[in-house]
Amino acid sequence: MSFSNTAETLVLNWLLTTGTATRPTAWYLALYTAAPGEAGGGTEVSTSGTAYVRKVAAFTVTGDTASNSGAIEFPTATASYGTVTHCAVHDAVTGGNLIAYATLTTSKVISTGDILRVPIGDLDITLD
Repeated sequence: MSFSNTAETLVLNWLLTTGTATRPTAWYLALYTAAPGEAGGGTEVSTSGTAYVRKVAAFTVTGDTASNSGAIEFPTATASYGTVTHCAVHDAVTGGNLIAYATLTTSKVISTGDILRVPIGDLDITLD
């Protein structure tokens, strides 16, 4: 995953100034059908009639990598999500700030009745 401009600013303020940086207190995984970027954008899966909602994500850190510490499961799709190609971590269940984003290793068509799951440790954010 890559950090967004928002996250980069938080890190730089915390690391290189005497000011305080207010960090998020919760993180949510979002799914996208078109790529977000450092400034946000992209096309998040529609919440209208699909049962889609961002899901809470918790992380553990080992060395330079943060990984999801619990499985993340989206609700059963009540309508097609389309082809999910990207994901992002946000600091709010709706709206909020994009923190990090990535292209999925494999895109996935989510149809009515499908459930998308991210097993423990499969969502990694790395600094190098």
